[in-house]
Amino acid sequence: MAFESAGCSGDGQGASSPRYLPIADHGLIGDLRTVALVGTDGTIDWYCCPRFDAPSVFGSILDADRGGSFQLAADVPARTRQFYFPDTNVLITRFFAPDGVGEIQDFMPIGDESGEAHRHRLIRRLLCVRGSLPFTARVAPRFGYGTEPHSARLEGDRAHFESRNLSLALTATVPLECDGTDVWSHFKLLEGESAVFALDRVGAEVALRGCARREAEDEFQATVRFWRHWLGASRYHGRWREMVHRSALTLKLLVYAPTGAIVAAPTTSLPEEIGCGRNWDYRYTWVRDAAFCIYAMLRLGFTSEAEAFMGFLSSCIMCEDETTGPLQIMYGIDGRRELPEHELSHFEGYLGSSPVRVGNAAATQLQLDIYGALIDSIYLYDKWGQPISSHRWDEVGAVVDWVCDHWDQPDEGVWEIRGGRRDFLYSRLMCWVAIERAMRMATRRGLPADLVRWGQSRDAIYRQIMRRGWSAEAGAFVQQLDGDVLDASVLMMPLVKFVSPVDPKWLATLDALGTKLVADSLVYRYDTGASPDGLPGTEGTFSICSFWYIEALTRAGRLEEARLAFEKMLTYSNHLGLYAEEIGPTGEQLGNFPQAFTHLSLISAAFNLDRALG
Repeated sequence: MAFESAGCSGDGQGASSPRYLPIADHGLIGDLRTVALVGTDGTIDWYCCPRFDAPSVFGSILDADRGGSFQLAADVPARTRQFYFPDTNVLITRFFAPDGVGEIQDFMPIGDESGEAHRHRLIRRLLCVRGSLPFTARVAPRFGYGTEPHSARLEGDRAHFESRNLSLALTATVPLECDGTDVWSHFKLLEGESAVFALDRVGAEVALRGCARREAEDEFQATVRFWRHWLGASRYHGRWREMVHRSALTLKLLVYAPTGAIVAAPTTSLPEEIGCGRNWDYRYTWVRDAAFCIYAMLRLGFTSEAEAFMGFLSSCIMCEDETTGPLQIMYGIDGRRELPEHELSHFEGYLGSSPVRVGNAAATQLQLDIYGALIDSIYLYDKWGQPISSHRWDEVGAVVDWVCDHWDQPDEGVWEIRGGRRDFLYSRLMCWVAIERAMRMATRRGLPADLVRWGQSRDAIYRQIMRRGWSAEAGAFVQQLDGDVLDASVLMMPLVKFVSPVDPKWLATLDALGTKLVADSLVYRYDTGASPDGLPGTEGTFSICSFWYIEALTRAGRLEEARLAFEKMLTYSNHLGLYAEEIGPTGEQLGNFPQAFTHLSLISAAFNLDRALG
């Protein structure tokens, strides 16, 4: 199926605009504090330093003229291919030309807890592996989202870029030229020769360093060892090992190591529909996304990430606000609560899709479902990781008491609508999860709890959903109480064990969703025409919902359908196995990239489908 467009436009630029690579034509590298997007053409067009939510240094993915970039490519026409060095987050971009073959090895060394943790080094090692090739490099930073002036100067083999709030140093093994703003180089490599570019954050806490070929090789080997050692802890050995492990490696890149926070995505304002304004900043920690991420990590055996995130959440709980309750829906990666939203009016946006936003006003919304995600993640950590402490149980009890008092009210819902609060079924469902999981923990471990009161609230939610969340007219569980609009969020009902996966009402719902919201395994969240969300335009299919659908089919015993749908979904990933938030009408990736929510749902679907297939 497809929904009608609201007539938005991208200023006449199509998806094939030479000024912007498709969103999917990128790989990701990072150092557990920030990341860089590297295009298939060898250009770094997104990089924020020194952390995920800092202003961009390279931001040409949001404005090809003003954003800044680090270009590195063959200086002759060449075909390109990208892949990851096996079992790592080291990215290889290859150039195939008539006279030679070359490759860029892009990586960011992982800092430790010494002063080197502040370095934020980005290394680009270029090799000619066959014949000979001319190359060109151009480093054009634009600090502060392109608003802060800077100067550039050369000192021997090093270029210094200095702005008011950030200074970078570029060390190279080839001659550099400079015009006071940008730095560039033209050079030729013969077979077996290499060149190295190292971009470092510099300042009082980080001393200048070079990066000769030997040092670059050592850094490369250390980075490879780090990622392979980390991935070696995985317990998944199923049918889709390569895709699951790539998703795990991607999720790890989205962890902010100093606090254990996990960003929803490392980018801002990549559009959900070209030219329609559905552009948001995802460089923060959503309780919902991160809690589901913990589920995926625990499934695979990565308990340290779960423990770190539990510590982060504990620092956020109980700073109660009369609007949002004990938790906000999202936090800054350092735990801050204030995330004011504003627009960068000087940026044109990806393919002309303005506005470009920084911050996120949804931080002040009421979304009751986050409490279910939170308590479920604590329950799973207590079960598969380490038993939670007495202090954390006190926090759980206080949160559940709050949920018992506040579950029966409208909110903005899981999809963060901007058209007013409503009585969403999913919000009620996850409040049920919060109470039910807490009761399980209390019973299993003999922990103190007001089980009578909790049980009364849990049962009241169940009865309300069954009575008012089921629509006889639609023949399905629906988006809102007493409504008849379908919503993919109800796919979570059997996944959280609210309803049997073969309950007649659930099977009818699954069929209705398959008829109305599914197209070639791709699932729309809801019909924006039938259920206006306060925003212009429409959107693509939501990839996490597609993987939820696969898991629901699996649990219903429809394994052939589930496996076919899963294999189809794999064809919608990019060349590296990465997913943005949404898939557009012609299979293009839309929205912020890559998206943690999508990759964690892929892991869950693969894990459960593989187990069901035996």
